[in-house]
Amino acid sequence: MHRLAGPTPVLSIILICVAIDQATKWLAKKYLAPDGFISFAGDIFRLQYAENTGAFLSLGSSLPQPWRHIVFTVLVGLFLLALLAYVLSNRTLADTYRAWLSLVCGGGLSNLIDRIVYDGRVVDFLNVGIGPVRTGIFNVADMAITAGAILLAMDSLRRKPENRRSAA
Repeated sequence: MHRLAGPTPVLSIILICVAIDQATKWLAKKYLAPDGFISFAGDIFRLQYAENTGAFLSLGSSLPQPWRHIVFTVLVGLFLLALLAYVLSNRTLADTYRAWLSLVCGGGLSNLIDRIVYDGRVVDFLNVGIGPVRTGIFNVADMAITAGAILLAMDSLRRKPENRRSAA
């Protein structure tokens, strides 16, 4: 099997995640009203502008501002830096793991950019559901993080136990 050599694949995935997420957030800020939504496919999909000061599903949004800054900007930034260093430096990491971790890193970096630029807030604008059963409002970066985590877990579970250690 041909290995993906060097930092180019990792940095490409991260750059693509950040570019798409930031472009869609820019469009959301420009074209979506803060007090309404645009509905598609019988209200299964909604475009609905929101700014989130917390993490997933606003977890941590009730923390005092200094703590939110420490947790969601400083600590997340340090975690992403460590994750990037790990993905770039680990020569034995399976290509699939490298790709999935790059998705997590790219999504996390794009949300971190929002926190820095928008005073601790992340732009969200996507909502999915049927009737009253709906997701929280999220963004493309959240989809990249979630996809990377799910694919990483599925890939890990799919591997035979003796191969899991060498993949990680």
